[in-house]
Amino acid sequence: MYRHHYETNRFLEASPADVFAELDDHERLSVHMMRSSAMMAGASMRLELDAAKGRKTGSKMTLRGRVLGLPLNVEEVVIEYTPPLRKVWETVGTPRLLVIGRYRMGFELEPGDHGSRLTIFIDYDPPVGFGNRISRLLGPAYARWCTTNMADGVARHFG
Repeated sequence: MYRHHYETNRFLEASPADVFAELDDHERLSVHMMRSSAMMAGASMRLELDAAKGRKTGSKMTLRGRVLGLPLNVEEVVIEYTPPLRKVWETVGTPRLLVIGRYRMGFELEPGDHGSRLTIFIDYDPPVGFGNRISRLLGPAYARWCTTNMADGVARHFG
């Protein structure tokens, strides 16, 4: 369905329920998008959540911002919500992004002997228009940056 896939894996010394609870806070999970960074060309996005705050199937989340003077926005909806093992969200409509286009993103947890194996993934298409060329160059780096930031954030939390 999507042309590209990237995932980041970590082993965490915490139960799947504890890890899921940490990742289920979409504001914490998306903090890398809300801070100015080189990958965001010095810009940042703001997150808008519905009443469910991304914590049930059908819940909606929106990211808005400007990068290099261009307005960006993406609407997402939670399509799978299976605590404490899996959560997946996907873009709705055509996102206005520079490096990637439509995407499906999520995380999975597998219980282990002394903790949990975490996989954070993104499946994505290049954006339509001139962004397609940018995506070939920067799409894999962006996917790695995004999933790694999420995984590292939760790893730091559980130390």
